[in-house]
Amino acid sequence: MSPLPVPGPLVTVDWLAERLDHPDLVVLDAGVGAHRNAELRIPGARPFDIDGALSDHTSPVPHTMPGAEHFTEQLRALGVNNGSTVVVYDGAGVYSSARAWWMLRAMGFDRAGVLDGGLPAWTAAGLPVQPAVRAEPVPGDFTARPREGLVVDRAVVRAALSDDATAVLDARTRERFTGQAKEPRPGLRSGHMPGALNLPFGDLQTDGRMLPADELRARFTEVAGQRERLVLSCGSGVTACVLALAADLAGFRDLAVYDGSWSEWGLPSDLPVVSSAEPR
Repeated sequence: MSPLPVPGPLVTVDWLAERLDHPDLVVLDAGVGAHRNAELRIPGARPFDIDGALSDHTSPVPHTMPGAEHFTEQLRALGVNNGSTVVVYDGAGVYSSARAWWMLRAMGFDRAGVLDGGLPAWTAAGLPVQPAVRAEPVPGDFTARPREGLVVDRAVVRAALSDDATAVLDARTRERFTGQAKEPRPGLRSGHMPGALNLPFGDLQTDGRMLPADELRARFTEVAGQRERLVLSCGSGVTACVLALAADLAGFRDLAVYDGSWSEWGLPSDLPVVSSAEPR
């Protein structure tokens, strides 16, 4: 059987259903929160546990990117090979699956796509699901090859905020961005980084599916103008990756995700925070 090329960063349920039995295909369930450890999965799907083994739990903030050695170990345990084609999905539509996709890209793996619409789109199409089972696939030979600059820290973000050529985009809701709504995680300040711009990740989707590329480009241009360098943030580094996926689909190539996001920036510290009645 010939190698299985991934058609792009986004795949349809029809594309996946037609190739579900391909030996090179690995399907990963990247659900978090209420969708973590789902009872029903796409047949053969394995758990990409962002809340668990695929975060660095030595970090004081959630969903921190693990090191390359640990990432390699976890992906091999999931049966991923360097020559695999990976499709990631979640139970919300396109949510935490984008985080898994960006993590793979940051670790040097490009043969991955996000299932557009996720599990809801799969089941709406009448496609099969099966009970989640504890399976131990044959270990893979995946090797992480980290790419510099795709996942960045607060020092990079702070510099980006004063760079006229860069837009720092915050994927949280407008109410959280403006400070009108309290943060769901305790101990965090409300508001946003001075100079950041608000682009809620939900504005880039319809019913859990990503908007067409031209509409995505228009949404980014409306907020960021003509800037092509984008640094993306959110609450804990998850929905910032939805922006990264959307930006990639829209043709942006100079992208970075702030790993700590508001879970770090919003902690009591000397990092500046502002609030406003309307997004800026």
